Amino acid sequence: MRASVQPKTNRLRIGIEIFSRLRENGCYLVDKTPLIRQMIEEGDFYFLSCPRRFGKSLLVDTLQELFEGNETLFQGLDIHPHWDW
Repeated sequence: MRASVQPKTNRLRIGIEIFSRLRENGCYLVDKTPLIRQMIEEGDFYFLSCPRRFGKSLLVDTLQELFEGNETLFQGLDIHPHWDW
């Protein structure tokens, strides 16, 4: 009997609010780093007001990883060539 090999597929991000875990586990991710770059370049203060489970925690964690300089997490994303690592 032959063992079947399942191809690796991307997972959906359900309940994961940690950016590094998303990237390391190969989860589907909408690249919102162009918007993050725009926020950083054009604004000073932001009030994040949106419904529950709308991604505020993931956004804040993504910003933290970006400002901590974790370059490997952002390889292949829009912001990578525009950031001073």
